[in-house]
Amino acid sequence: QVQLVESGGGLVQPGGSLGLSCVASGSIGSIPLMGWYRQAHGKQRESVATIDLSATTNYADSVKGRFTISRDNAKNTVHLQMNSLKPDDTAIYYCYAVLFVYGSPSPDDYWGQGTQVTVSS
Repeated sequence: QVQLVESGGGLVQPGGSLGLSCVASGSIGSIPLMGWYRQAHGKQRESVATIDLSATTNYADSVKGRFTISRDNAKNTVHLQMNSLKPDDTAIYYCYAVLFVYGSPSPDDYWGQGTQVTVSS
């Protein structure tokens, strides 16, 4: 059984910083893609940032220059450093991974349980 477990999140003032971490555990063969999505109240879930095995990254336009995604392949972890946070960044943030369960010929999508990030004074 594969699990994605997030940590971090919380309340921060506008202009502040926050870090999120996610670790994937279980019978994992490889993780071609990891990333973070977010869903604000009343809005659709959207991609925030993704990173592949070669560390190629992709960011939503709204977070470019403020957020940094990184991963540790040996530990199956992904991190999201969020700086210059704005009230519009308030949302539930979900860890996401496309991964091969050990022995499986095709990858599947996995999601964490979500962690709340609130940017407010």
